[in-house]
Amino acid sequence: MTQPTETPVAPPDPDPDPAPAALPPRRSGRNKVIGGVCGGLGRYCDIDPVIFRIAFGVLTVISGLGLVFYGFAWLLLPLDDEDENEARRLLSGRVEGPALVAVLMALAGCGIFLSMLSNGSVMTFASLLTLAVAGIGVWSQRRSVTPPDAPPDTASAQAAAGTAPAFGPGAAPPETKAPPTPVSPSWWRDPIVKDGTTGPVGTGYLWGAEGADAVPSSGAWARAGKDRDKKAADRATRGPRSIGGFVFLLALLAGGAGTAGAWDHQPLGTALQIGLTAALVVFGLGLVISAFVGRTGFGTLFLAVLTAALLAGASAMPKTITTQWTRTDWAPATAADVRPSYALGSGEGTLDLSKVVVPVGQSVKTRAEVGAGRLKVVVPLGATVKAHIVVGVGDVQLPTEKPEDVDIQPNQKKTVTLPPPAGAKPAGTLELDLHVSIGQAEVDRAAS
Repeated sequence: MTQPTETPVAPPDPDPDPAPAALPPRRSGRNKVIGGVCGGLGRYCDIDPVIFRIAFGVLTVISGLGLVFYGFAWLLLPLDDEDENEARRLLSGRVEGPALVAVLMALAGCGIFLSMLSNGSVMTFASLLTLAVAGIGVWSQRRSVTPPDAPPDTASAQAAAGTAPAFGPGAAPPETKAPPTPVSPSWWRDPIVKDGTTGPVGTGYLWGAEGADAVPSSGAWARAGKDRDKKAADRATRGPRSIGGFVFLLALLAGGAGTAGAWDHQPLGTALQIGLTAALVVFGLGLVISAFVGRTGFGTLFLAVLTAALLAGASAMPKTITTQWTRTDWAPATAADVRPSYALGSGEGTLDLSKVVVPVGQSVKTRAEVGAGRLKVVVPLGATVKAHIVVGVGDVQLPTEKPEDVDIQPNQKKTVTLPPPAGAKPAGTLELDLHVSIGQAEVDRAAS
């Protein structure tokens, strides 16, 4: 008795066009305006790419964050049908046009963003808009999953089970086959021989595809051909000549010249900004030139990013810090001589109020500020001192503390009231408003 044969069931073909959520986000090669980022995000989240384009545009205008987000997305998201993103190409030393545009776009966005940090309302709106667009994208991407109760395709199921009829209304369409490869002789690869037929001559070609070997010959032509092939191979191995060292030297000279030119008549932060901006411009031009002539490696890109970070730090530096370190003493003799404010850029400033007599029941107000350095205020023996002290980065010293108790912290704020010591002659009130950006603020009481 023969056993019935079972028809093998072929596994179903994978879905050629999976849902957007099944694939990681990629830049679109067709639906694009600049780099295909918005088109790829729209396809991944299953929403109109115009929403992302409007959001990026608004964020760019108000805070520069649009350029930052777009530039980094351009670097990190690979293009359709590509396994390597632009950031990986940069890290391997291949500086190409798209990667260069993305880097410059991100750097420009960082500059705009840093200039808008002081505007709290704009930063709040930019943050809310970013969160809103991100939330819409996540919600739409999760909502676009195919429902599980979708009706199956009858023809596909029959074809997979092997029960579809060969002929008739339910027959599966025939499999599409590739067209046959032409077998006609290639005149440039197989030269015609004397009998009118074609056939290979030697081991290579006199012309043809790039990289083909030349037909061996004799004499000067053979030697010239070998030398030419050797030089071409050497050029292909070495690649374009590196210009990274030359770009670094020019950036160093431009940065030094810009800083030196503004050193004497600008605050320290502004002088550094001018020099670092000049260096960053040279790095940017070097990256642009390397896309056409020569090459730059990861070192040049790293120095450009480092220069941008230093520029951000210089832009955040207080403008009260000057480039000249000086020592200044202020010593008013009477309460009427006390000025409303005293200021010093960089150095050591001492405000001696020990000779100021404040009548009982009255008060004297003043303000003292030092950008970078040390601010010392000497108060009268019998006066009650009310001091509001702000130190950006540094230490605060009070008469009740020991000189060796140094506690350097960022963003120190103290509001203290110092009563006169016991046995001192009563006097009025001295109100102090002291500010030091970087350094030390000290309040000391006169001995007599």
